[in-house]
Parts: sequence; C-alpha cells; structure tokens
Amino acid sequence: MTKVDKTLFEGEHYLGRPADRTDKIISRRVELVKEIPGFCNKDLTLLEIGCGNGATLLLMSREMKRCFGVDIFDHTADFKKVTEEQGITNCDIVLKNIEAEDLEEKFDRLICFEVIEHFNDEQTVKRFTRWLKPGALCAISVPNKWWVFETHGAKLPLLPWNRVPFFSWLPKFIHERFANARIYTKPRIKELLEKSGFEVMEMKYITAPMDVLKEGALKRLLVNNIFKHNTTSLPFLSTSIFIVAKVKEEV
Repeated sequence: MTKVDKTLFEGEHYLGRPADRTDKIISRRVELVKEIPGFCNKDLTLLEIGCGNGATLLLMSREMKRCFGVDIFDHTADFKKVTEEQGITNCDIVLKNIEAEDLEEKFDRLICFEVIEHFNDEQTVKRFTRWLKPGALCAISVPNKWWVFETHGAKLPLLPWNRVPFFSWLPKFIHERFANARIYTKPRIKELLEKSGFEVMEMKYITAPMDVLKEGALKRLLVNNIFKHNTTSLPFLSTSIFIVAKVKEEV
C-alpha cells in the first residue's frame, strides 16, 4: 500500500466523511449508474476515485468483472471485514494521492462521486484519462449550487452553524472564500470535463436523499413524496449533479 502524506489534505477542501453504507444517496447513485446503457458488464473493469469505505464499489461488484478503488484516507480494515463477510472477491481499495501519484493500469469504466470539489486543484480531473481506456464510460457527481443548503458547510464569521440556507447561491468568489469545498452548476462542470478530455453525454439533478434527517414521520413524508424519485427537474430539490461522460477517443 502506498504511504500518503496526509499533510497535503489538511486544508478546508478535505473536510468530510464517507457516506454510510445504508445511506439513500449510495443506493440512489448506484441505481442511476445501472441505468446507463452499456455501463455495467461482467467483462469490464471499474475504477472509483475517492471510494471512501467502498460502499459503492461493493454494490457494483456483482455488475463488473473487477472493481478497484482509491482514496486518501484508510478505510481498508472496514472494507476487508465487509468483503469477507459477504464473500466478495473482485474488489480492492488502496491508499493513494491521485493528485500526485499514478495508477499502474487502465480501466473500462469510472465512477467518482462528490470528490472533484475537494481537490486542491480541480484540474486534477485531467489526470483521470491516464487511467481510462479511450471511449471509457464515466459516472460522476458533484454538489449542486442550487440546493438550498451548503452540503459541505462553510467557515462563516459570527455564525456557529455552517450550513446556512442559500449560502451556496452567492457568487463564486464569495462562496469559495468561505466554503469547505467548491460547488458546481451544470455549465461549470461540463466545461471542466470537456477541457479535461471527456465528452459529456448527459446531466441530471440527483434528488436530495434526505439522509441527514432523523428517522420519523417527517422524513417518511418527504422521502415518499417530494423526494421520492432518483432525479428531479427542479434544481433546488437536488443536492448533486449526476454526469454521464466518456473519454474522448483521441485521448
């Protein structure tokens, strides 16, 4: 396992924790990936950038020949425990700083969920094509600017609560001064991906999963009605933008 210098990741862009395995956002993303024509195939390999505890990889393991994840934080003990309990043998995760280190192989498919906004330099996305075969399909998500709450929080003066409503709606130069991570509109992430060697095929708004709410009547009411479907046409009901892209053939 590669040793990672974690001092590289102590800045505000690296705050956060991986989603729990039971979170709705995990199953919601996987369902959207499975809907992409030709994405899942037991003859193909899958790479996940920012795999966290491997929750998504484990759900994808039955759909792919092999799943491989990288992350800067070490969740391997928890991951290995789950794979052993469930008898999953085609998944691996490693500790690696992909902003500075390379991978040794190329993959057929890529997933990267709520990671790009944390990079010290968002141009790191250009490095993804090094590890993907020409024409490889990708499923990517980033936080949506038009969601009511700041999903990653912010360091705001005189305010003890870091998820102030509508803070993410402020102009970019104000938001990025205080926010713990970048946030995206559809045009912004599309431009970044296209400049990085990808062809954007589709973009959707992922409906807020409401995982942060405590279990109870209010959560059931919201999840079973307003936030029922995986995607929405209303940006302010969405926490993330889901992008389907592929590596340009000439890359």
